[in-house]
Amino acid sequence: METSATTDEQQQINDWIEAQELLKRRLILEDDFSWGLDVEKLRYVGGVDLSFSKDDPSIACAALIVLDTITLKVVYQDFSIVRLHIPYIPGFLAFREAPVLLELLQTMKCNTAAHHLYPQLLMVDGNGFGLACHLGVLADLPTIGIGKNLHHVDGLTQSGARQSLKAQNDCTKNLVILTGNSGNIWGAAMRSTECSLKPIYISTGHRISLNTAINVVKLLCKHRVPEPIRQADIRSREFLQKHPTVINSNLPVKR
Repeated sequence: METSATTDEQQQINDWIEAQELLKRRLILEDDFSWGLDVEKLRYVGGVDLSFSKDDPSIACAALIVLDTITLKVVYQDFSIVRLHIPYIPGFLAFREAPVLLELLQTMKCNTAAHHLYPQLLMVDGNGFGLACHLGVLADLPTIGIGKNLHHVDGLTQSGARQSLKAQNDCTKNLVILTGNSGNIWGAAMRSTECSLKPIYISTGHRISLNTAINVVKLLCKHRVPEPIRQADIRSREFLQKHPTVINSNLPVKR
């Protein structure tokens, strides 16, 4: 006999599926902004990430980092340590992580001292139709998904993407468009550093085309991972490590 908890969980998933369909209808997969690739116009790019406690995976530090595209220096940062009550369910990550990231964006937007630094574009750790699309639509920001691993979909595999790059035998050809068995283009695999064996995976989120997303990523790579995501990852882990007592105290803690 099906338990009430199981019934409630299935109803929650059904509600999420319906919400995803509504968000997809609002999704824009072409360039929808005024700045182009001119760094004088595309001046501030944000990166968001969550780092999780090793002792309690329900506790996370969310980070919003904003970089100046000319200097690649961090000009704004904010953190929030929270307990996530929604469990991780494959395919529904955004419902777990997006709320705290949206809160960080809203806090910055309302901060009169930092409003002028508000990101014109946001990079999100992940790939496929997930957090980048979800967050982009709700925040009404152009978003790019950046993954260190490839989600297997439509016949695409991580090993296959790496083999495609390797088969080119030319370090100057550092990009492979990821086209699935259906003919759908899911993103691109790119070697962001010279002859790197480990590519990153770029996918469009909201209000940006794949071609523009690729060019923006190239602009912001000093290392394998684009600097906004790299800094969000590094700094969220550092912030969590500096506040170990938070795990056993009342949440949330923000700065």
